[in-house]
This record gives sequence, structure tokens and C-alpha cells, in this order.
Amino acid sequence: MKLRSLLFVPADRPERFVKATASGADAIILDLEDSVSLARKDAARAAVIDWLAGERAVTTFVRVNPLDSEHIDADLSIFSSARPDGIVLPKAEGASSIGRLLEKLGGAAIPILPIATETPAAIFEMASYRMVSSQLAGVTWGAEDLPAAIGAVTSRNADGSYTPPYEMVRALTLFSAHAAHVAAIETVYPGIKDEAGLAAYAARGARDGFTGMMALHPAQVPIINAAFTPGEETVAHALAIIAAFAAAPDAGVLMLNGKMIDAPHLLQAHKILERAGYSPVAPSRA
Repeated sequence: MKLRSLLFVPADRPERFVKATASGADAIILDLEDSVSLARKDAARAAVIDWLAGERAVTTFVRVNPLDSEHIDADLSIFSSARPDGIVLPKAEGASSIGRLLEKLGGAAIPILPIATETPAAIFEMASYRMVSSQLAGVTWGAEDLPAAIGAVTSRNADGSYTPPYEMVRALTLFSAHAAHVAAIETVYPGIKDEAGLAAYAARGARDGFTGMMALHPAQVPIINAAFTPGEETVAHALAIIAAFAAAPDAGVLMLNGKMIDAPHLLQAHKILERAGYSPVAPSRA
């Protein structure tokens, strides 16, 4: 499942579903949680059922309400007639939350994308996602609910960067996803009209090891896709690394363009090619 970009769409706005599909997003997330008022929950569920029952041209996730909310059973009931490609679980608290959700689903095998950082308790459970990796589509995080939960004024500095506690949370998300061998999904960038800021933010995510990012508006999708698709120079360098080791299979360390390369560079090169759409090939050394 390719997940460079995942576009949120309010589930009570079905007229936006087709536009979201045409955005170029690798997946859309029909949102039953924050973007839908209490009075519109039933209408949103009906719209999701209609969408899931039809032919879908794009991978479709549904963000349900939290497990402890009064809405979760009604949300999950819609999947008895039509199944999404994945479920986004807000306020997840590690492997136990994944287990509870699967129990409520009656054991149905639907990939789950937990939002892993929205409660204080969740932070101490992030390592457990590797125990349920086969059930996951990835791991992602959010920068709004956690500061609200603890009474923090904000998660960001004046320049928009994250304050130290939330940089830590972001890093934990990144490493917990990779420890589970699933997609590491960067959180949204709220400045919808700030294209330069989004491009820099997405590029930073790709640089740090995130493999995709969530979006709030269709206009953000092309910028996110570009950031999480390796460029021609990056791909060419990865191919050169692989070729160098293929030509010297007994070498532990080589020189390429005046720089030392070794086993970690080879592993990185294979990962870059996978993200660029090349058929996965296991590296020849660890």
C-alpha cells in the first residue's frame, strides 16, 4: 500500500469525496471524528456507507471516533456491509488499543493506522506497536490533542517549529513505526495556503525518515507527493551505490565520488529505490 499522501475529507461532505480522489492523493481519509459535528454523525456514516459500497478509485481509510467514545460502536457498525481499505484510530494507546479495536471488529482483518500520540498515556505505549505490526498500515501522530490534554499553551514555537516535548513525540512516532516495519506518517501542516512552508515541512519529514504525510486540503497533495518521492539525482546515487557493491561483492567499504560508503549506505539505497517504485530487492548485506 503506497502511502505518500493521505488526504482528510469530512465524512459529512460527500460532494468532496470525488474531488479528493482526483487530488492525486495515495489515500483519502473519510473523517467521522473531529471534522463532523455531533448532529451530523449519522449523516456522515450514511455517506461513508454509500462511498464504500461503490467502485473506489483510491485507497480509502475511515477515521472513526476514539475507542472510549459513545460513537465508536455506531462507527464500526457501518463496516458490516462495506469494508474500507483501512481504519484511522485516534487517541490510540499502543498494542492494547489495536487489540480492542480488532475485538470490536470481530477479528476482521482491516489495516489500522493509529494516531499514536494524542494522550499522555499513549506516549509510554509506542514501543508496543511492533507487537501488532501485522495489523498496521503505519503509525502517525498529531500535535494538537496532546498539548490540549495536558494544559499546554501550544506545541509550537513562534516560528512554527515544535517545542522540545513535541519534537520528542514526533521522533518516537518515527522510530516506533520503523521498529514495527510499517509506514511512518508525518502529521498535517496546518498552513493550507503556505506552500513554501509546507514544502519545507514535508521535505524535513522525508529527510528524517518519514515515508508519507497527511494532508488537510487537495492543494497540499502534489507538494507532499513530490517531497516523498525520491528525485532523479537521489535515485541515480542509490543505483550507483548498489552497482558499486555488486561490482565488489567482497568489499566491506568502498569509495564513491570521493566519499566512503558501507553497509548502511547500501541498505539506505535499497529503501530509496523501493520508495521510488522499484521492485523491492533485499540488500545483499546487513
